[in-house]
Amino acid sequence: MDSTLISLIDRDQERAELAELCRRGRPALALLTGRRRVGKTYLLANAWPAEELFLYTASQTTPELNRRQLVQDLARWSGEELREEDYPTWRTAFRLIADLAARRTAAKPSLRTVVVLDEFQYLAEGNAGVAAVASELNAVWEELGRRGKSPLPLLLLLSGSSVATMEALAAGGAPLYGRFAWHHKLQPFTYWHAAQFAPYADPRERALLYGVFGGTPRYLAALDPARPLAENAAELLLSPRGEVRLLVETALDQEEGLRDVPKYRAVLRAVADGCTERNQIAQRVGLSNDTALREKILNLVDLGYLEQRRNVDARPKEAVRYCVADAAFRFYHRFVAANASVLERYPPGDVWTSSVAPHLGPYMGLEFERIVTQAYDRRALELGLPMVEQWGRWEGADRARRALEIDIVAPLADGRVMTGAVKWDAAPIGSSVHHGHLEMLRRAADAGRRWAHAALDPAAPLFYVAAGGFTDAFRGEAEESGHPTILWDIGDLYATAA
Repeated sequence: MDSTLISLIDRDQERAELAELCRRGRPALALLTGRRRVGKTYLLANAWPAEELFLYTASQTTPELNRRQLVQDLARWSGEELREEDYPTWRTAFRLIADLAARRTAAKPSLRTVVVLDEFQYLAEGNAGVAAVASELNAVWEELGRRGKSPLPLLLLLSGSSVATMEALAAGGAPLYGRFAWHHKLQPFTYWHAAQFAPYADPRERALLYGVFGGTPRYLAALDPARPLAENAAELLLSPRGEVRLLVETALDQEEGLRDVPKYRAVLRAVADGCTERNQIAQRVGLSNDTALREKILNLVDLGYLEQRRNVDARPKEAVRYCVADAAFRFYHRFVAANASVLERYPPGDVWTSSVAPHLGPYMGLEFERIVTQAYDRRALELGLPMVEQWGRWEGADRARRALEIDIVAPLADGRVMTGAVKWDAAPIGSSVHHGHLEMLRRAADAGRRWAHAALDPAAPLFYVAAGGFTDAFRGEAEESGHPTILWDIGDLYATAA
């Protein structure tokens, strides 16, 4: 890695792949998408040495002003005298980029050129306009392909936060379909990388950090690692003037193409309050359970605010369950919005102590399950654990209509089914959890669930995670069950390779 580059958290793979594109020594198109504040621009601004990079960020203005500004910025970057009127179309502007790269290569053959057009969707108005601009770029790219004997070490990367619009650039039938040598959607950080922003000594505090702030880099960057979690949360999320609170409250307003933003907020609030099915959401927010509501929910899924959850053996027509995918939004709706009037009158630190901290145990259940699946995937190869084909859980009823809820139901790549339980309890859990889990498997099997029959096979692994650890009785009886057994406490989730 180039010694002039700054250190990035959890973006080494993306940076290595982009560097490899540059080393090919020929023109390459790349596409990076991802929702706002996930760190796209920061990655792109720090992925290459400064002498190789030109980064232009389009603004939400007219295409004409963006094209003029692009030419002005290219003039400053290249040191050449360029007149805006000489580049009246996007095709001429894109051809200018290629010509500048060619002149740089001629002057210094070892020099690579990386051009980033960030917030590309603002170069035109609407999806049709963006497609037209992409068509102009495609025409220039075809010209470059015909140069043949003069390969150009140019990487042109398109990036943007309007995920649907940007992803459409690579879809079948789009002008640039098949042109991209690299296409990636940048995701928020996992629990492991989020902890690097405030590496508390107590693993339980690190897990709570992820449960409160989630994995969005912009939110995590606001943390003061020298301050306790409670102080960070009170100042950044609970306070009416909290930096992260303001970012969360305005996030939906800044998403492209969302109409009726208050209704989207209401949907998020309903899901955060436990309305997991579409009919429940409709009743809570006072909307019809119709196509319009379905589209709103799916938009929130596409943007990464909600995620879908289905039982591993769900039939196509079975109801889909939804949960809030971003922990910061879930925390906001569960504790900030619910205490908004109190937070206007009392210090946020006191509200944390009285109205948040006592309820973090139940709240952390879902977030801890998410941490566990991420931790397993992080450590599976290192520990020689079986590969998971699909993470899931199961909620339903047995033949007697008694409720069943199993935290982990994971089909494995080798054909087995791994099941288990995840507990946030601070104290060690007893063997009753193990017996209860096996009993639920038997009841599910009696109800005709094939995965449960597979999970009862002695070769099927049991995976138990307890934040506070296990009693000796639990360990003994789990080992005597005849199943391969994996027992993790919270320390195992944050362990590093030996």
